[in-house]
Amino acid sequence: MNKKRSLILVVLFIAMVFFVGLTDKGGGIFRKKAHKAAVQTETQKQEQTVPAEPQASGGEAVSPAEQSSLGNGQPIAASEEETPTVEIPEAGQRFIGVKTTAAAEKIINKTIRTVGRVEYDERKIVTVNTKIEGWIENLRIDYTGRYVKKGETLAEIYSPELVAAQQEYLNILKWSRQGGASAGTEDSSDMSRMLAQDAEAMRKAARQRLRFFDITEPQIRKIEETGSPLRTLAVFSPVSGYVVQKSALQGMKVQPGEKLFDLVDTSTVWVVSDIYEYELASVRTGQKAEITVASLPGRVFVSVIEYVAPILAGETRTDKVRFTLENKGGELKPQMFANVEIKIPLGSRLVVPDAALINTGVRQLVYVDKGDGYFEPREVTVGAKAEGMTEIIRGLQVGEKVASAATFLIDSEARLKGVVKQ
Repeated sequence: MNKKRSLILVVLFIAMVFFVGLTDKGGGIFRKKAHKAAVQTETQKQEQTVPAEPQASGGEAVSPAEQSSLGNGQPIAASEEETPTVEIPEAGQRFIGVKTTAAAEKIINKTIRTVGRVEYDERKIVTVNTKIEGWIENLRIDYTGRYVKKGETLAEIYSPELVAAQQEYLNILKWSRQGGASAGTEDSSDMSRMLAQDAEAMRKAARQRLRFFDITEPQIRKIEETGSPLRTLAVFSPVSGYVVQKSALQGMKVQPGEKLFDLVDTSTVWVVSDIYEYELASVRTGQKAEITVASLPGRVFVSVIEYVAPILAGETRTDKVRFTLENKGGELKPQMFANVEIKIPLGSRLVVPDAALINTGVRQLVYVDKGDGYFEPREVTVGAKAEGMTEIIRGLQVGEKVASAATFLIDSEARLKGVVKQ
């Protein structure tokens, strides 16, 4: 055990000696140095055009203030502001793992991943009620969740008001038939024809009243054929679907407009998802999405955004988007959770890796590789983020290389040396 500990200490000592030696020879792993190539070129030109010791007319030396006014009567241009850079020798770059990547235009696609929930298609929810007062004598659908077909009898209701309306129709029907027969004879008078016309008008009005009570044409024809009113009114299902709510009970009294059943057709369902506020700018109706549910592994449902809610949820800072899915087999059941991926093509953009950006909280910086170990901190304006890349709107040109690894170490050294201000 002691031998192993001694070996570790020797290795650490050798590594420390190597590190100190590298620091002494290279002048430090990180060195700050001003990039003066452009400034030196301009200075050399100025020195060639200005004499070293200009003389005045009397042979006297000209002062420095007067020298600035010589030469075509214009002052000599001041040196340009130096571009701040931080220098990292190649040995130091290898030590800390610096990598560079060129800014390039690429076609990128943004993917928004979120969760959703299967819900009823509200356009296919139907309420069944009655327009008459009466009592339920025969309840055919006696539990919630039962599947019913369109036209199937849900309940039978006895209503004295409905029986009276049928009897009234039968009486008017009989009178109109007698009036029509007498009006067809040769000795019929104008008065008889007028009475027949009035009887026919009353028959149509009484028949229409039965239709308003939701008595169907087959039922009315049966009343006309038998000459007797129906004791109960059959309530039929207007759609094929499931009973999701049942208020009707056997023998209970019902009032006009009272809800008896809620039915829903599940041949299509909705998937409603939440989109965070910062992603809303990228979301539009018509965008495609892939939807999966845990209970159907391997199945992918493709749909498009057909609705974006106009109101944001203040508690969660999210907005609702809606998709419609075909559900002929009834595999998708309301309240199921779903995974949603919205594919958004962004086209060609100038991008750099996400790791190349330094977010100071106030601005975004990248470190541009100027060559010979120099890195220039540059402020950029960023746009969309997708596929591990960030769009650069302003601040970089195509082909410029930026540090894409160990960026935070370069930034730390630049701040320590005062190259980058807070």
